[in-house]
Amino acid sequence: MPYEQIQSSAFFGRAVPMYGGAAEVSKPVWPQPSPYVTDLDKAKALMKEAGFESGLETTLSLDTGTATVGEPTAILIQESLAKIGIKAAIEKIPGANWRTTLNKKELPLALNRFSGWLDYPEYYFYWNFHGNNSIFNISSYQNKEMDALIDKARFTADAAEYDKTVKDFIALCMRDVPVVPLNQPIHDVAMQKAITGYEFWFHREPDYRQFAKD
Repeated sequence: MPYEQIQSSAFFGRAVPMYGGAAEVSKPVWPQPSPYVTDLDKAKALMKEAGFESGLETTLSLDTGTATVGEPTAILIQESLAKIGIKAAIEKIPGANWRTTLNKKELPLALNRFSGWLDYPEYYFYWNFHGNNSIFNISSYQNKEMDALIDKARFTADAAEYDKTVKDFIALCMRDVPVVPLNQPIHDVAMQKAITGYEFWFHREPDYRQFAKD
């Protein structure tokens, strides 16, 4: 993944990097940066180990509703994959069909974003990586060990056990890599100077009841 290029060219630095983190998970928080960085030599070695030294062809799909940052990100990924022998054709899917297409679990590669309404690690992991295989589990990731850890964190009343369990399932995610985290986009809001009272809501939509006009 061309992490730094995506961060600077596609998002113009308006995102929190989710790469180049510590090797060990020390905090029970999510999201947090993965330990991975761009390493073409290692990628080529892994391709050879997997039996694809001569490369392969696939598709990289994106939601046209996010094309402002999604398309330049997809192009950068396409260019980087080509350097290790992966020829990825970019497939643009209309926003109206995106969730339906994702739910078929047939896309080889997909550029997706997920915004959790609740700021709890087990909430994100339950919807994205649990064996119930929800629509948001776009990689159709299945791991009984992961399921057990997520369920334990969801229902335990012990704070110490909760913290350890969360760190354990984050570490498992970093090991298995069911998805490749790129960044956490920054929520920018612009308004006229005469407008005040904006408040951020978890659903990311403005609530006009708090707005005032001078």
